Amino acid sequence: MNELTSGLLVFVLSYLCGSLPSGYIIGKFNGIDIRQYGSHNIGATNVRRVLGRDWSLICFTLDFLKGLLPVIFIGHSLGGQWPIGYSWGGIIAAIAAVLGHIFPIWLKFKGGKGVATSLGVVAGIAFVPVLIGGLAWLIVFHFSRMVSLASMVAVSVIALVALVMQFTSGSIGWPGVILLAIIAALVIIRHKDNIKRIHDGTESKFEKKSNDTPEAKGAK
Repeated sequence: MNELTSGLLVFVLSYLCGSLPSGYIIGKFNGIDIRQYGSHNIGATNVRRVLGRDWSLICFTLDFLKGLLPVIFIGHSLGGQWPIGYSWGGIIAAIAAVLGHIFPIWLKFKGGKGVATSLGVVAGIAFVPVLIGGLAWLIVFHFSRMVSLASMVAVSVIALVALVMQFTSGSIGWPGVILLAIIAALVIIRHKDNIKRIHDGTESKFEKKSNDTPEAKGAK
């Protein structure tokens, strides 16, 4: 097996893991096609809007794991034993898992926006930037109540922190920095409709009822 073949195997296996449509499966388990409700997206935000917080947490966790686990077990573990190597194996696995979530073969290449899966893959590559990005998400969401805005800020912060860490300590590696920049760009591009709604002042916001159950207002 040469580097090209091993890299292709890592990519395909990771893509298949990332393409498992968690939100769609959760919707079917509850007797609905989640794509027909709310924002018509299969991500955790729409699952929360339609099916509630508990199912949303399950969806987010599954989407996160289908990014993290391919990086660890396919990219790093298998790739480390194959000619592609540990570092590039992780990078290829990360890209493939995110692409699998955004463009799943099982749903005619129409998937989610890649936020939770992106967090999973970068957690496997750059843990500290993920922690800082998570904090940025919480702060932006607290003040804006917009998941889309918080998500775009978070992935941008993660990429920026990785770049700073690379310049100051070299601890991330340029392939990792480039990967995080690509992921941030993919996530932001997938939010192009949200960006327009934010600009128009019509983006969905989560507010709390008196019983503390979050509810989306003005869902698109």
